[in-house]
Amino acid sequence: MIKRYIYIYFRLINQHLKAILEYQADFLITMFAAMLTQILGFIFLWVLYDSIPDINGWLFWEVAFIYALVFFTEGFASLFFDGIWHISSLVNRGEFDRILVRPISPILQVLGSAVGINGVGNLFIGGVIIYQALNHIEIDWSISKLLFSLLLLLSAILIRVSIYFAACSSVFWTQSPGNAFGNMVHTLSEFAKFPITIYSFGVQALITVILPYAFVSFFPSAYLFNKQELSSFGFLVPVVAVYCVSMSFFIFKKGIQNYESVGN
Repeated sequence: MIKRYIYIYFRLINQHLKAILEYQADFLITMFAAMLTQILGFIFLWVLYDSIPDINGWLFWEVAFIYALVFFTEGFASLFFDGIWHISSLVNRGEFDRILVRPISPILQVLGSAVGINGVGNLFIGGVIIYQALNHIEIDWSISKLLFSLLLLLSAILIRVSIYFAACSSVFWTQSPGNAFGNMVHTLSEFAKFPITIYSFGVQALITVILPYAFVSFFPSAYLFNKQELSSFGFLVPVVAVYCVSMSFFIFKKGIQNYESVGN
């Protein structure tokens, strides 16, 4: 069953990619615009560190790694799961009906209903910065640490996608044609670009407990760089990922129960 779902998902994504690549100029402009945005953000970080040696004990390349993790996970979510942001239009126009009558999981159809090509730029620049950061930071690598770091990266992606999925599923109750709530939740991810220790307790609680963006970038970095007592929170990242995925599926399924068809 899982193998079949994976096959169907990638067939859906493949069709969307074919449609997008028909307009090559638009594809290149979108991709390079996303890359330019991330490069400018990295330059801002470099200028900031040119004036101060560290931020609460975090050096330039350590913060650059946190910064890049945010963009890398964002790029992955955008490229492969951009359909999440189309839930509002599907529900508002009553087009969600055709998803419900198909003999395929509604979750699978929604996740594979669109491709965000700007994610390619985010993935590329985020990956380059992550690579450069790891080259500039001394880390005591081992097989177990490498494997767990890959698990942390996968968990970070799942947390990010799940937060967006849950936020956009709110449209089943609001029936709004836009993504106001989802966009607000997305904007709050900006706090995760820097060490959470620089924020007030309220902001730390917001991005750790309510919207666990800190588990996308900060806590995986704290584990990887062995930041004393903070590193132990890295072991919670996979647990938080399982929780977020479960909650997002639960909210989506509850939303389907609340969905009112257009009746025609």
